[in-house]
Amino acid sequence: METQSPIILPPLPILFSFFFTVYLIAYFIVFRTWSPKIRPEASSCLISLAHGTPAVFFSSYALLSDPSTGFAAANTRLQNSVLEFSVAYFLMDLLHYLIFFPGDVLFIGHHLATLFVFLTCRYVASRGALAVLGLLILAEVTSLCQNVWTLANARRREVEFAAKVYDFLSPPFYVLYSIVRGFVGPYFVYRMTAFYASGAAEGLIPRWVWLSWIVVVVAAISVSIMWISNLWVELFRDRSGKLEKKTR
Repeated sequence: METQSPIILPPLPILFSFFFTVYLIAYFIVFRTWSPKIRPEASSCLISLAHGTPAVFFSSYALLSDPSTGFAAANTRLQNSVLEFSVAYFLMDLLHYLIFFPGDVLFIGHHLATLFVFLTCRYVASRGALAVLGLLILAEVTSLCQNVWTLANARRREVEFAAKVYDFLSPPFYVLYSIVRGFVGPYFVYRMTAFYASGAAEGLIPRWVWLSWIVVVVAAISVSIMWISNLWVELFRDRSGKLEKKTR
């Protein structure tokens, strides 16, 4: 029998309204003096900040508060509530991309695929929250650092302080992101795949559901690894160029 959690998040419509409000505040108040070209991206970063770190804590608590959790275990009310929290965020950020960057097929596709995973876990299978929330923790544990880095990157050519923050954050952010997406994430996916492929979830989670989760996650991790690899190349190229100038 499921124990009643003292923490249950509001329903999905209210959560979506929360992220919508945060976005409007970011766009029309917080970043109102920023260039129109980067205001949408900055506003997206703010709702990401409002989602990322809280999602890590909510997901961790939801998983730790359920002693019977497993890759095929039934979702608890709290786990479903956390899934809805993330659904609300990704719906809002998807709306942002459809309005401001309709040609960004990669990010729109990423958000649609992520929503598919959350929605099937929440409403179709109603199981597997350990897998999906575990992946959410790994995806969002770098969120705070990444969003601050992104905001600094957007302003580094205009504001000296932003350039300093960007230069300071880049190496540790790249290291953390590389560890999480390059090693911990793939290992977690391996454990997921081994569990589901063994047939342990047979009759509990439809095969097409967990197979689609694996495909989406492997694709997302692959893109992340390519992205961070390109950033490492740019960083070394930039630092090498600066070193050459100093030695001349």
